[in-house]
This record gives sequence, C-alpha cells and structure tokens, in this order.
Amino acid sequence: MGMQMGSGGGSADPEVMIEMNMTPLIDVMLVLIIMLIITIPIQNHAVNLNLPTGTPPPQTVEPVVVSIDVDFDGTVSWNGTAVDHAQLEAKLAEAAAMPTANQPEIHLRPVAVVPYKSVAAVMAAAQRLGVTKIGMVGNEQYLK
Repeated sequence: MGMQMGSGGGSADPEVMIEMNMTPLIDVMLVLIIMLIITIPIQNHAVNLNLPTGTPPPQTVEPVVVSIDVDFDGTVSWNGTAVDHAQLEAKLAEAAAMPTANQPEIHLRPVAVVPYKSVAAVMAAAQRLGVTKIGMVGNEQYLK
C-alpha cells in the first residue's frame, strides 16, 4: 500500500507504483461530509396556524349550543333526538345557512368505542355543508 519494493529482477530502476494514494481523497470527503452536516438547517416540527390578532369583541348574545351524540353502533342524536343521515345533513345545512356570527356551536360527543368512520362521516358532512363552529366534547374519556 504505502511502498512497493521491486522484485529484484535484473534492472536497477525501481518499479513505478500504479496505486492511487487514498489518504487525501478520504480527507477531502470527510471535510465535505462535516460541512454538509453543519450547513443543513435544523427542521422545525411545527404547525403554522392563522390565529386572530387583537382582542375579540364581547359577545352580546349567548350562542346556541347543539349537541350531536354518536353512539357505539353509529346512531347519531341531535340534541337527544335520534336522526338519520339525511335529517342530520338537513339540520347541518340549516345551521350553516345562518351568518357566521349567529351559527350555533355544535358539540360533537362520540362514545369511546364508536367506530371512527361514524364520527368522521358527521365531521365531513359538517365541513362540506359549511359549519364553522364545531368542536369535540368529552375527550377526557380517552385518557388512560
């Protein structure tokens, strides 16, 4: 690797070393790797939110609260009354048709063992119809 000795044949000239010296190449590669590691920006794992600025105006009227319960078998209740999918969409469309300031607050309360698709269907219908004030209630049941 470092030095080759001739075979001692009849010639007095040393043999030419054909191997490439790898040490400078490795040094250059290590310097490039270190520079790459140093110059890579640190990624922030954050979610950008558009939060309101300033102080909100005081509420003059108490908001109407609508409670939507989703049972373990996927049954949906609107303020305690069982509704099917068409009735739910009609009520959500009615709520979405109101001006944003007067829309009722919709509290979605799923049971802990309800299939996700039942809750997702209610949330998707609310989003598709334009309901802006919706929130999950009862999340403390999922804490262990």
